[in-house]
Amino acid sequence: PGEPGEAAFARRIDPTREPGLSPEQRRLMAQVELAQRQRALQRRLRSRNVLLALGIGAVTFGIYGYTFYSVSQERFLDDLEQEAEAARARA
Repeated sequence: PGEPGEAAFARRIDPTREPGLSPEQRRLMAQVELAQRQRALQRRLRSRNVLLALGIGAVTFGIYGYTFYSVSQERFLDDLEQEAEAARARA
C-alpha cells in the first residue's frame, strides 16, 4: 500500500511493464484475463437470449390466443347446422 486507503490486492499491474514476471506468469495472466472476458460475454449473451426467448414466446402466445378468440367469434358452422336441420325438417 503506497497511498493511504489503497489495498495491495487492488493495485492493477501491466504484465508487459512489470519487472520480475516470468514468461510463464505472463502467459497465465493472459489466459485468466481471456477466461474472464469469455465469462462476461456468456453472461451478456445469456441475458439477451432469455429476453429474446420471452419475446418470441409472448408473440407466439398472442397469435395463439387471437386465433382462438377469432375462431370463437365465427358463427358460420352454427348457421350451416341450422340450415341442415331446416332441410331435414322439410324432407
